[in-house]
Amino acid sequence: MTSTTYRNIVVEREGAYVTITMNRPERRNALSMDHMLELIDAFERVGESDALGVVLAGNGPVFSAGHDFADMAGASLAEMRKLLWTCTRLMDTMQSIPQVVVAKVHGLATAAGCQLVATADLAVAADTASFATPGGKGGWFCHTPLVALSRNIGRKRALEMALTGDTIDARTAYEWGLVNRVVPLEELDEATWDLLKRATRGSPLSKGLGKRGFYAQVDMDQPKAYAYAVELMAASSQTADAQEGMRAFLEKRPPVWQNR
Repeated sequence: MTSTTYRNIVVEREGAYVTITMNRPERRNALSMDHMLELIDAFERVGESDALGVVLAGNGPVFSAGHDFADMAGASLAEMRKLLWTCTRLMDTMQSIPQVVVAKVHGLATAAGCQLVATADLAVAADTASFATPGGKGGWFCHTPLVALSRNIGRKRALEMALTGDTIDARTAYEWGLVNRVVPLEELDEATWDLLKRATRGSPLSKGLGKRGFYAQVDMDQPKAYAYAVELMAASSQTADAQEGMRAFLEKRPPVWQNR
């Protein structure tokens, strides 16, 4: 990755891993247009790099308060469409890059901030974290966050969050399937890195194909999903890393990945 200076985020690389930290604590890490464009750029740069995984974090007391209403109040329909499609592009980018994306959530994640958590491949939350899609108790329903949320926790629970606007705590988010782990705040960093490192073992090429294949098939009906997965798994068996993994298993030795 080349070094880039951002106004709204901080990007740091340590070894094979990248941390992208939302850094607008004075705005509760609200997702302004500029903020989202910087996040898109950072994730795209990670995707083009040899990094194995990326952590998405937030600076300050709040993970992300969602969209920045300062961008939205009085905006025209065309401006609102542009803003929301930019947000959609951000979410799609997080899922399209081959690297594993883990959200590290220490505080409140609300509306599009909750959408970020739901969109990440994996999520670790501190016991101080909380989650909400509050549009249901206001004047502007959380339509787009509900797309990601419903694909994590199911229809009834997603609609409960969206219709009531109520906040759920980290333990409830874990029980509902929104996050993978809940740990004490002082253990959040360690738990996040532990999960990311375990999730990035093996061939990076295989992992990237696996992530892409998962998101491609997850909303297909079962026959189409199997047809897609069979072809992808058969084709990927011909890669150098797949063959190396098989040979290493049979020869009882550690594999040497070629990432091709």
